[in-house]
Amino acid sequence: MNGHGEEMTTDSPATSAAPDSQISAATAIAYWSSTSADVDGMLGGFPQVTRADLQGSSNFLSKLRRSSKHLPPSKPLRRAADCGAGIGRITLGFLSKVAEVVDIVEPVEKFTERISSGNDFAEIRARGGIGQIWNTGLEAWNPPVANESDKYDLIWNQWCVGQLTDKDLTDYLSKSKGWLSEGGLVVVKENLSNDPADVDVYDEVDSSVTRTDKKFRKIFQDAGMKLVSTELQRGFPASLYPVRMYALRPEA
Repeated sequence: MNGHGEEMTTDSPATSAAPDSQISAATAIAYWSSTSADVDGMLGGFPQVTRADLQGSSNFLSKLRRSSKHLPPSKPLRRAADCGAGIGRITLGFLSKVAEVVDIVEPVEKFTERISSGNDFAEIRARGGIGQIWNTGLEAWNPPVANESDKYDLIWNQWCVGQLTDKDLTDYLSKSKGWLSEGGLVVVKENLSNDPADVDVYDEVDSSVTRTDKKFRKIFQDAGMKLVSTELQRGFPASLYPVRMYALRPEA
């Protein structure tokens, strides 16, 4: 199961069991289904970080595109995916500004209703900027890519992969290699564990795992993904987990 999972606080207890073995799809869905369908709900009571978050993401992608021969900043991306999209905060504030079409992947239907029928997205819908809406978790997402026009220039995953087990995340990233256009990117933007023992941390509230940087890099390697670039998000309160962005491409 994968929700949008924008949970950023650092007060999650550690346990002796393998953190990702404790993930429960039912618990995660129940948690996010009970959360308000607004920015405050998406950001766990920290709506003030959204401006810095969106700007950090935009800057990160811009730098990647300036050095890309396939995704130059002079023209919009053809197709992007907002994975763990929630109410479409990232699509509205960022992805719809850089991509012609954005597909939505989010299992909680009350959130995607904001995208499919909400006034905030009326202009984007009118110009055909919202593509397919997939009410499913990432581990079950299999977009049809019968030809090159179906493929993605950018697959953006933010505050969501913590609700996938290590195996499911590895499998998902491995599959995603076949969904990318030539030069396409997968971006993972997630909280990092700051546990003193440098271990992953399970959060029983939303049934998610906050991973270490070392664990992420191992999963990327196991999935056959090359780390192109990585940066820490700046401008967040010190009380929150550190957040890191990873840009990935399939290994040659």
